[in-house]
Amino acid sequence: MLKRYNPQSVPVPARSSVVQIGETVAKQALLFFFCLLSVLFSNAQNSDSIMIRRIFEQALTKGEAYKNLEVLCRDYGKRLSGSPGAAGAVAYTKKLMEAYGFDSVWLQPMMVPHWVRGDQEMSFYINSKSEKKPLTICALGNSIGTEMIGLQARVIEVKNFKELDSLGRKQVEGKIVFFNHPMDQSKIWTFEAYGEAVEYRWAGAVNAAKYGAVGVMVRSVATSLDDYPHTGTMQYIDSIPKIPACAVSTLDAEELSAKLKLDTSIRVFFRQNCEMLPDVPSFNVIGEIFGTEAPKEFISVGGHLDAWETGTGAHDDGSGVMQSIEVLWLFKTLGIRPKHTIRAVMFMNEENGGRGGKKYADDAKAKGEKHLFALESDAGGFDPRGFFLPGR
Repeated sequence: MLKRYNPQSVPVPARSSVVQIGETVAKQALLFFFCLLSVLFSNAQNSDSIMIRRIFEQALTKGEAYKNLEVLCRDYGKRLSGSPGAAGAVAYTKKLMEAYGFDSVWLQPMMVPHWVRGDQEMSFYINSKSEKKPLTICALGNSIGTEMIGLQARVIEVKNFKELDSLGRKQVEGKIVFFNHPMDQSKIWTFEAYGEAVEYRWAGAVNAAKYGAVGVMVRSVATSLDDYPHTGTMQYIDSIPKIPACAVSTLDAEELSAKLKLDTSIRVFFRQNCEMLPDVPSFNVIGEIFGTEAPKEFISVGGHLDAWETGTGAHDDGSGVMQSIEVLWLFKTLGIRPKHTIRAVMFMNEENGGRGGKKYADDAKAKGEKHLFALESDAGGFDPRGFFLPGR
């Protein structure tokens, strides 16, 4: 039996887990570093191979990225924007970069959303024989809560928006819509499959509410069959009624789908008391190594500092944060002075608002800053195999 998921009590990973993740962080920092070298030293000669060897040795034998990642996960694991954990992570990364002696460390202020999950969610379905079966759910980020007594209604399953549209208001009104769209296991690049499935998490509530649905359950956007629902953000549109939305574990999604094929009268109950509180102040955290020839021209690397509070954010995106800091640390400890200023940017509020990235872009535009190259790491702390640039 799989243990039922308690999103409020996910333990901090054991040290071995963090180290397993962390062993690739130094390698990814090297990938970052050599992307920068390709920009900084495009006319490099063979003699630079000695310096490159020093960089490898420094990163792989003396690197501090996964030690720092362990602290971030252990002490500030629950760091969704607006939370005490997020504020602590801002202070920690600022202090860390100051201790490393970077040329400049500063905070970029902004207002961020403050969504809170509240008490643990609960759910079950009831069949035509009045038998109950628990469902493991997790409120979607930015969702409203249900009434304190919860929400109970007949459930209707759809695979996509086309099926929803074909049902129309007559068959959807007053029901809970269950979006059961599995990730496509045939996709070698899992982010492609993720992108196809995540649209139902993002826009499912809006589309269902247009037809009078009272709630939405979305199959957890994950490749594995397990009892650990994957949260993520969703959207509302002011002109359309807001309805509560949650993710249901992939195992329970499979079971609910099978039961609905035998019994279309099944009702689902779920309760969640999440809410959106007023915006609060927060910051991007930025460290710099000044350029010797063009200090007003920038090359940036970064990751997002916030993370969902259902875990500790090691992959999403603590590894990206520490890889970015490690790049500047390599420049500093090896005494390499770049021609252009190198920035490490810890973005706030990527998960449920994107305010940090927007603030950085707006300020850069307002100041007329020239950016030669920017690279973000937000694909997990796995073995580095390259990077991609989106085309236009």
